[in-house]
Amino acid sequence: MSDTRVDPAGGFSIESLKANPRQARRERLIRDSLGATALVSVFISALIIWSLFSEAWTFIFEVDWGSVWDIGWFPRRGIYDIKTLIVASLIVTGIAMIVAGPLGLGAAIYLSEYARPGVRRTLKPVLEILAGIPSVVLGFFALKWIAPNLVETLFGGPAAGSLLAAGIGVGVLVVPLVASISEDAMKAVPMALREASSGLGARKVMTTMRVVLPAAVSGLMAAFIVAISRALGETMIVFMAGGAAQTAVYTHSALDGSLTMTAGMTSLARGTDNVVGEGLTFQSLFFVGLVLFALTFALNLIADRFVHRVREQY
Repeated sequence: MSDTRVDPAGGFSIESLKANPRQARRERLIRDSLGATALVSVFISALIIWSLFSEAWTFIFEVDWGSVWDIGWFPRRGIYDIKTLIVASLIVTGIAMIVAGPLGLGAAIYLSEYARPGVRRTLKPVLEILAGIPSVVLGFFALKWIAPNLVETLFGGPAAGSLLAAGIGVGVLVVPLVASISEDAMKAVPMALREASSGLGARKVMTTMRVVLPAAVSGLMAAFIVAISRALGETMIVFMAGGAAQTAVYTHSALDGSLTMTAGMTSLARGTDNVVGEGLTFQSLFFVGLVLFALTFALNLIADRFVHRVREQY
């Protein structure tokens, strides 16, 4: 039976607007539970950062900085040339975005603006399934097919792996990421803008290029930033197809083999904390991880400011 109280004037009383005590307790429990989950995620993030800083701090204060800017990455011999890893990571990421940018954006434009509903319902899940392929499988694909059939045939590079082969493999990996997020951003553009453009006599391609893409630029930028971060942090493909094992000499050629930051950490650790070598070999893993974290964090900060600046509200 309802306990709503009506005052003599025929309206509701203040008491009737108060929540049921049981419902209020339930709401507080849900609020506190959700708040606890948020705090747990913050706590885990803080632990990750602390684990990086704890050992990287030791490396920063004890290393001979001449060995951090040397001829290559030879951590077991006390040579920790970080620029070798950074340059290789940037080369692989750049190649990956050259591959994934046009392919992913083109797929997104087709799905959003040109594909019939039935075609879109078929192609969109297929494209997203590609994102679920394990990176180790794409690593084998890059090593056994991309390197000998594309890199060696078209560019005269080695058939056993190179930064170019690894970059193309990573590009294939992030194509679905670019396409899916970009397509969602373009579908969010109001249909009224397309209709207004068509009403002014603009063709489909003009509407897409001059209306839809500028209106979705914040979402497109978010897609590219997520893809860049994913490419920068990829491990297995660059480890398998990058053309280097545990050490690497500095190179800025995409046809040479080298180590990215993630591949360098993987080749040195190999799933164990018993890293042998010079005194700071183990700590160098955390230093590289800290540099990678700093690059990714700075990239996301820049992207966040840019997205907020160009975002359109409809």
